[in-house]
Amino acid sequence: MVNRRTDLALEAFELWRESAEATTRLTGVRSRERKSEGYPVTKVEILDRRGEQALGRPAGTYVTLDLTAYWKRTPDFFARAVRATGRALKALLPETDGAALVIALGNPDMTPDSVGPLAAESVLVTRHLIEAMPRQFAGFRPVAAFRTGVLGTTGVETAEAVRALVDRIRPALVIAIDALASRRRARLCNTVQLSDTGILPGSGVGNHRAALDRQSVGVPVLAIGVPTVVDAVTLAADLLEEHGHELDETALRNGHDGLMVTPRDIDAQVRDLAKVVGYGVNWALQDLEVEDINALLS
Repeated sequence: MVNRRTDLALEAFELWRESAEATTRLTGVRSRERKSEGYPVTKVEILDRRGEQALGRPAGTYVTLDLTAYWKRTPDFFARAVRATGRALKALLPETDGAALVIALGNPDMTPDSVGPLAAESVLVTRHLIEAMPRQFAGFRPVAAFRTGVLGTTGVETAEAVRALVDRIRPALVIAIDALASRRRARLCNTVQLSDTGILPGSGVGNHRAALDRQSVGVPVLAIGVPTVVDAVTLAADLLEEHGHELDETALRNGHDGLMVTPRDIDAQVRDLAKVVGYGVNWALQDLEVEDINALLS
């Protein structure tokens, strides 16, 4: 069987259910579906070691927001997507009103990997303002944002840079934003995954680096990811199976590892969803509505 590559816990759960092992009862994973602002939301909780082994992910909560309907541009579509994203993030926040450090992962010069840097453009950075004018900005939470760049241009591992920054400014939590890989073409730029387990920088483009999580940086790390690419072999295997063709894993993998597929209009889609993510972070951290965020960013 071809190993399907995905960064989404929801898809890992789907793959487990499709496997031969699905005939056994999986007690280490719990899944629940609901709607938020009209958008479908699936919450997957990995509860113990059995769940970790079955899904190949650390124990924690993974929330997947399906924004397929976003592109229909129905009334209030953007504000609803922001509130749905912000509400999902807010539910994962630790009970503290301390400073937040937003880490924008990815390469701004490679469109499918630019979710983090683009989202950071819409994040309200307030830490310096609160320090300079505490009375005027007393109602805001301290937020700092940092674009890590990539190892090839900085010579610094993302985890090293984030650890140093956390040691210096002492935030209560880190929110890491990155691009992800999906198993399904239909989920590209239609999905936002939020989790409380941290993130592997570079996972969306197949360039895994050291993990960013509570163990590595010393504070809770929440992750927000948007799938922008699908592994070509994974896509081909799914398409062949859907049409009843027998799979030849060796032929599929031969010379095709590392080939990624992305939507034709990826630039417009990434910019749109990155703004949703940035505004959602503001909604969750600052309790601001879209109109207020627009006024403060203009």
